[in-house]
Amino acid sequence: VQLQASGGGSVQAGDSLRLSCAASGRTVSVMGWFRQAPGEEREFVAAIRWSGGDSFYGDSAKGRFTIARDIAKSTSYLQMNSLKLEDTAVYYCAAARFSAATITRVRDFDSWGQGTLVTVSS
Repeated sequence: VQLQASGGGSVQAGDSLRLSCAASGRTVSVMGWFRQAPGEEREFVAAIRWSGGDSFYGDSAKGRFTIARDIAKSTSYLQMNSLKLEDTAVYYCAAARFSAATITRVRDFDSWGQGTLVTVSS
């Protein structure tokens, strides 16, 4: 599957931003978002099961970020509110062909988008 992420940009602390990830090529069972700051490992942000819509969040995203999906558009969205300086990173969307019991690890996903940069400044 091909993934096209968009929506990144530069914002100030406290602002909101919405990322989008459009999938094409084949159906997906799970879509997720990860982020990677310079010098850091890729970190799980959120994921959603295509069937049923169950969502999961990393600790840094809980209470501020919301993941959603539009099945008709094969698109997932990551609404990010109350952005903090430490949210600055390249955000990657990911997709999994099969919905495993765990969908919070890099290895749970088999397709990756190109990444979109989010910069939060004070």
